[in-house]
Amino acid sequence: MKYSILSMKVTVCQAHELADGELRQVRVGNTPVLLVNYDGEIRAMGAFCSHSGAPLAQGLAHDGRLVCPWHMAAFDCKTGKQYEPPGLDGLTQYAVIIDKDDVIVDVPEDSSPHREPTMADYDPNADGRTFMILGAGIAGQTTAEVLRREGFQGRIVMITAETEIPYKRTALSKGFLQKDAADSPPELRPKEFFDHHSIEVWYGRAVTKVMPYSHSLELEDGSVTTYDQLLIATGGKARTLDVPGHELNNIFTLHQAKDALDILESIQSAQNAVVIGSSFIGMEAAASLTQAGLAVTVISPERVPFEKILGPKVGSRIQQLHEENGVQFRLNQKATGFEGHGSVEAVVTDGGESVPADLVIVGVGIDPATEICDGMKLHPADGSIVVDAYLQAVEGVFAAGDVARFPNAHSDKDVRIEHWRLAAQHGRIAAHNMLGRRVPFKGVPFFWTKQFSMNLHYVGHAESWDDIIIQGNLSDLEFMAFYVEANQIMAVAACGFTQELIAIEELMRLFELPSADILQKKSVDWVGLLKQPVAV
Repeated sequence: MKYSILSMKVTVCQAHELADGELRQVRVGNTPVLLVNYDGEIRAMGAFCSHSGAPLAQGLAHDGRLVCPWHMAAFDCKTGKQYEPPGLDGLTQYAVIIDKDDVIVDVPEDSSPHREPTMADYDPNADGRTFMILGAGIAGQTTAEVLRREGFQGRIVMITAETEIPYKRTALSKGFLQKDAADSPPELRPKEFFDHHSIEVWYGRAVTKVMPYSHSLELEDGSVTTYDQLLIATGGKARTLDVPGHELNNIFTLHQAKDALDILESIQSAQNAVVIGSSFIGMEAAASLTQAGLAVTVISPERVPFEKILGPKVGSRIQQLHEENGVQFRLNQKATGFEGHGSVEAVVTDGGESVPADLVIVGVGIDPATEICDGMKLHPADGSIVVDAYLQAVEGVFAAGDVARFPNAHSDKDVRIEHWRLAAQHGRIAAHNMLGRRVPFKGVPFFWTKQFSMNLHYVGHAESWDDIIIQGNLSDLEFMAFYVEANQIMAVAACGFTQELIAIEELMRLFELPSADILQKKSVDWVGLLKQPVAV
């Protein structure tokens, strides 16, 4: 390729070389740049996703959206504005000049691939309202930012019982536990961000009662504060095991930053670890502890890990992956007690075993943190807050993330979903509706997990299924598993097949996903189907 460089203006390719919808990463000086040919117009922007730095050239452009290949973040093909989380920033735009057939990109020196969205200034004279957010996780953080981005100039207050600045909770069970020394978890934003945008954060303040009909909150010190609009995004409380010996040291849950810091400190002198539970937190922790050099045993009442979420075949293959890396399993067994003197030394199971343990992580799920909600409708099964399609519980009160039971637009069922990205999706919609815009939530759920060499992505939501259809090679961890109910594809789990999964997610978003009959074909061109949708 021929380059003609003037300052930071570089001819990066010929216009006729870029097909419509094509993504291509090029370089301008030392800066990687993404070219997007969409709707006959070539744009240039930051080459990497603002969440985890995924190379966006490996993603997919469709319907004016540029979708990240790793975690389904979506950006405007023309402006770089973020449409879908994860991540909080948009993509930097660069000037493009078409000279005859030359595509010339102009990149400022020291340019960042990401740009913080433009936000309104706090001005109580322009808007005297107070919007409060309970919880400083990703749902609360996203809500606060979208409020400012959408022009809200009133007062924003985030209240959290934790003492840490808002952080990436998903990191706690992954690479964070493989560190050599305790450190703070990765921040969502630096402290200066909150000061600059006048977002108050009340650290270490617990709310004891939400009183929606008086638009007020009671705090643990007895004080009462009022609000105009409220978001409840308090997340969940990790379940514990009330069995003999539960008071011993070095028995942990893993839900907050303090939990991870305590575990990390304990790891430094431990040899044997027991993880109780075989779902996402438990299995991610098992992988991380193994990679940190510990001998790990997983105890679970399930027959195979993830059986209720991914089914027995996929769960068995993930178990095999763990066993290949040294993890041992005690399945079909429950932990019935802990033994030790001061600190835990063993876990006792109902199978009569005593499993050596210098530390224990209890990963048996969470309960929605909704005990403070007074006079609101809570679901009898789990105490979650029942909301409508606009994420509203009662007038002036919204709920997002782990605490919210909401109508799933893709299944006509009320669901509660414990996904970090979905909490961010909720936060975006909740912000719009706190501003009175009546935007229904129609987002497609998506989550991911990394365990040893496996990166598994899951789009949609299936709590039950008639059939699981697996395509590809499960043994090689290159597969797609389709979860089918009443001839409808409810969800897809995949290792690899990046472009296909993005296309499936987009078809779900557009309500254009075909019936499960299509899976009878040996091969489905999902990307081609996306570009030429068929009737459902």
